[in-house]
Amino acid sequence: MSGPWYALGKMIVMLGVFLIVVGGLMMVSGKLFHFGRLPGDILIQKGNFSFYFPVVTSILLSLILTIILNLLFRR
Repeated sequence: MSGPWYALGKMIVMLGVFLIVVGGLMMVSGKLFHFGRLPGDILIQKGNFSFYFPVVTSILLSLILTIILNLLFRR
């Protein structure tokens, strides 16, 4: 079995598995590591308005994903 449709189907299945794993880790990490409420994240609350911008969480997540993807796709 080969061809463009087979390759596309395989890529979509792998993307789906990856998203399921990442989603599961995100659900568990919030309970275990308090991921998303790190020091340096911006939280502004005034009356009925609240604004949350996860600066440090975004940087940390970017670094972790960069390391993992570089290890997986290294040639």
